[in-house]
Amino acid sequence: MIGVFDLTGKNAVIVGGAGVLGGSMTKALAQAGAEVYVFSRSLPNAERAAGEADKVGKGGRGARFGQVDAGSRQSLGEAADRVRDAFPRLDILVNAVGGNAPGATTGEKAAFEDLDVAELGKVVELNLFAGAILPCQAFLPLLTAGGGRGSIINVTSVNACRPLTRIPGYSAAKAAVSNFTQWLAVDLAKRFGDRVRVNAICPGFFLTEQNRFLLTEEGTGELTARGRSILSSTPMGRFGEPEELGGALIWLASEASRFVTGAVVPVDGGFTAFSGV
Repeated sequence: MIGVFDLTGKNAVIVGGAGVLGGSMTKALAQAGAEVYVFSRSLPNAERAAGEADKVGKGGRGARFGQVDAGSRQSLGEAADRVRDAFPRLDILVNAVGGNAPGATTGEKAAFEDLDVAELGKVVELNLFAGAILPCQAFLPLLTAGGGRGSIINVTSVNACRPLTRIPGYSAAKAAVSNFTQWLAVDLAKRFGDRVRVNAICPGFFLTEQNRFLLTEEGTGELTARGRSILSSTPMGRFGEPEELGGALIWLASEASRFVTGAVVPVDGGFTAFSGV
């Protein structure tokens, strides 16, 4: 089994690879030896993430980068064409687009029935369609071309397993990502056998720009009551570090998990295993 976690010679695309978690995953892929093509809505951010990956990468050719609107099938199709020109084949697709929005969050000023359905819809579109369905549609032909083997890795959330208060749109969307991951795993296994696997990473709580307003007090950085409650429900008693997603990512991307498909792997410090007692 020596070397099965090595991604040397593999070509990877990561959509949404310039954020806090996505950038960490971009670096992990490069560090494991993959040639990485990182896409982000912001071209400067994609370029920055590619540069950070180059500092730790061992693939040799340097990370590529590009701009994409993951909510647009046309934009994703153009990105897929660029990847087709750059790589002889595609082995790994990581879908890391996602996030929440204040307008889809309940609180003292907005009860659930007061939420704008358009704001809820934006969160569902961002996490489910841009974060999973549309990139899978766009890049699947590259993963299956030439009889090669491919691994798709989506990013869901512990909210999919244990819905949290205040974020109905995000929780519902991430639950849908988990369900879609399993559906697509079965569909592709029946069509392509063991050639294309589909799994998901289920992160616990990591401080990001999307959730900072919920977990820390503006100005002081002190934990909110919600932040303290989360840590009290996390047996390890801390937030995750972005680089701690790398181990699960490389396992799912590599031949080490070649008989694994349809799995949703928690990286959460024990949050989903804890009953509170």
